Amino acid sequence: MCGWMKFLYCRKGVRRNHYNTKLEQYKTGNKLDIIERKKVVKEMIWFTSDMHLGHEKALDFTIRPWQQIDEMNEGIIANINAKVKKKDELYILGDYSFRIPALEAAALRKKIICEKVHLVPGNHDKDWNHKLVEGTFIVEPPIKVLKENGRKFVLSHFPMMDWQSMSHESIHLHGHIHSQGSLYNEMNRMQGVYRYDVGVDANNYTPVSMEEILTWFDGVECHGRVKWKDWVNTTGDENVQRRLVGL
Repeated sequence: MCGWMKFLYCRKGVRRNHYNTKLEQYKTGNKLDIIERKKVVKEMIWFTSDMHLGHEKALDFTIRPWQQIDEMNEGIIANINAKVKKKDELYILGDYSFRIPALEAAALRKKIICEKVHLVPGNHDKDWNHKLVEGTFIVEPPIKVLKENGRKFVLSHFPMMDWQSMSHESIHLHGHIHSQGSLYNEMNRMQGVYRYDVGVDANNYTPVSMEEILTWFDGVECHGRVKWKDWVNTTGDENVQRRLVGL
């Protein structure tokens, strides 16, 4: 074989080997990509409440960080979409909106990317079973119980003094009280009360995941009974007493 033909043959071989290598890499990569796509991502469960979309006075009485009501509506929805994925589940524990037309409230719901949005009705919620807005939410009863991995969660808009299985470490999630910051939830935890305000005002205007709530109570001994500010501090903890005085 003459020199130039040998050179061309070798060059073809190099190209063929290069092509085969690239093809193999593509096949392997594609296979891995398919495997990655088939991995099951566990959907998360999230909670929030007392968004009061459309409620201008909420800007003042809850001291929210927006100047205009449209900014508040868009800001709260953006915070939800930043955490809650399309296939997750979101439970709104009442007072989704306040005195705005049903169709306007339903239009705001469409901006939430999560497909499964449950509503446990609060004192300001509309009749979401009306034919004009039917299907906007998965409407739940006023008291809803979830059970995940053997742990029971009792959901309602209003806080309860006693709830199902509270002596067996069930966690009561609620809204309504518009507690500012984490103090209320901290006091519950310090006294061994498995109760948590999921309202936006208590959680930096964002939803809270089930995992975050379980972590919040991790290692806390359940005392079962609620001790309010005007009850005797039976823990004997001076820090608790100081916090109670500050409420």
